[in-house]
Amino acid sequence: MANVRIPRPWALPDSAATPHDAYLNRRALIRALGLGAASAAATRALAACGLSVEGYSEGGDTQTVTGLGSYLPGTRNEAYAVPERALTGEEAARTYNNYYEFTTSKQGVWRLVGDFEVEPWTVEIAGLCHNPGILGFDDLVRMFPIEERVYRFRCVETWAMTVPWNGFPLASLIAHADPMGSARYVVFTAVDRPAQQPGRENRPNDPWPYHEALRLDEAQNELGLLVVGLYGEPLPTQNGAPLRLIVPWKYGYKNPKAIVRIEFVEEQPPTFWNTINPTEYGFYSNVDPAVPHPRWSQQYDYLIPSREQVPTLPYNGYAEQVASMYVPGDR
Repeated sequence: MANVRIPRPWALPDSAATPHDAYLNRRALIRALGLGAASAAATRALAACGLSVEGYSEGGDTQTVTGLGSYLPGTRNEAYAVPERALTGEEAARTYNNYYEFTTSKQGVWRLVGDFEVEPWTVEIAGLCHNPGILGFDDLVRMFPIEERVYRFRCVETWAMTVPWNGFPLASLIAHADPMGSARYVVFTAVDRPAQQPGRENRPNDPWPYHEALRLDEAQNELGLLVVGLYGEPLPTQNGAPLRLIVPWKYGYKNPKAIVRIEFVEEQPPTFWNTINPTEYGFYSNVDPAVPHPRWSQQYDYLIPSREQVPTLPYNGYAEQVASMYVPGDR
């Protein structure tokens, strides 16, 4: 009798770890067929044509965001390639993530985001800057050219991915805002919609809405990316649609989702997890294998979905770009 293997919830076939060129070719084909984002109908249509549909599922669908169609995926920026790691399969990236506003189950977030509205969307630029105001989402994607960057992504819980994000440099938006000389930090605040975020019922004492912050020089680093897409398609709601931050040298919780306000301030502001438990979550939260979390080691990454164990790199492999900003003791 043949052996029967029951896959774990996060497990995907090896073919779902899509090479970069293959996923780009597949996306181009989908657009040519007019099928849009992954869905059950798209899967059946491709299969009927005898074409590969590996990596698609009925889960993790994306709500369409106005204004993105002609801007994605953007020009691929090879300066940010990660040649030593294969891309994480798209399905895993869309269906395995933390988003406590909805649930603490990593595999369950995508199932609970259907009532979350991504349109219309505006971002307020506020605080100590010469050009405050409110920008619509369409304004943002027209003002700043979209590019694609492949980044390592490392959660404080040790799981990791390597995915292609589509967005524009945070430094570009900061230059547009034109911070005053007294501005030293940038605060990012997420949308506050408890009626559309069912996970908040189970965490009523947390300091909502979600908020994070960077020192101004960190925020101006070339690596900071304001993200509007993933794998060349509009950012899925469960991944932070329509606008999130990626600072790849920091643990995942320093990358806020569903951003509606960016504020420039003088004093170091409170941040979400640092407020909840400052002994476990520092303000800087740089990826550092030499500094263990109080409850586990940080010496290894566990790649999703294979759970392959690889050594954790200082600053998640971005030391050349960011290490000079820090001194011993920053945490």
